[in-house]
Amino acid sequence: MARLFGIAAPLPNFPARYNVAPTQEIPIIRNIAGVSELVSLRWGLVPSWSKNGPSSKPLINARCETVYEKPSFRAAIRRRRCLLPADGFYEWHRPEDGPKTPLNICRQDGELFAMAGLWETWMAPDGSELESCALITTHANDLMKPIHHRMPVILDPAEWQAWLSTEEDQADTLKSLMMPAPDGVLRAYPVSDKVNKIANQGPDLINPADEEPVLAKPDTSNQGTLF
Repeated sequence: MARLFGIAAPLPNFPARYNVAPTQEIPIIRNIAGVSELVSLRWGLVPSWSKNGPSSKPLINARCETVYEKPSFRAAIRRRRCLLPADGFYEWHRPEDGPKTPLNICRQDGELFAMAGLWETWMAPDGSELESCALITTHANDLMKPIHHRMPVILDPAEWQAWLSTEEDQADTLKSLMMPAPDGVLRAYPVSDKVNKIANQGPDLINPADEEPVLAKPDTSNQGTLF
């Protein structure tokens, strides 16, 4: 994490997580006064003006097409952007007939990647603060289209600093970054339906359910990369 995201030691000792649900704490990288830091925030953004605070519906995703217009996100997209590091995310394939299948979406090479996100601070009447975040989604690339019509915005490392910048006058630049991951970078493979229950944790959750991915196989002949 320190090497990839330029975070000074010592780093917080976050445990490995294999099954994360909205309203739980997740690690993010953000820029404060020109310094990148790794902190843990609630997944499910609470706008600063919210009357209900953490009891309101968690805003886990922000659509890139409307993020500049939605009252919940338009301040954060200009001033409080962050990276959500991960080495995979789950999505469920829903065929026309038959049960839905959980899939792990990860890089072809298994390395970490960074999703584009936003963070916000909400202050309770007693003066206590809640920091929360949401990830940004875009339309699906060719890999994701048979699975879901949306996917997280996965940023190229060359774009990380621009995304973390606290400058406000970058609307056009940021819009150009909120695109689907290039085809050939990611792969999808089925995993156990144990991921359907958030109480289940552990590295076995990302073990392939079958020997071969059902929707995509690594293309080693002309493999793309984010790094």
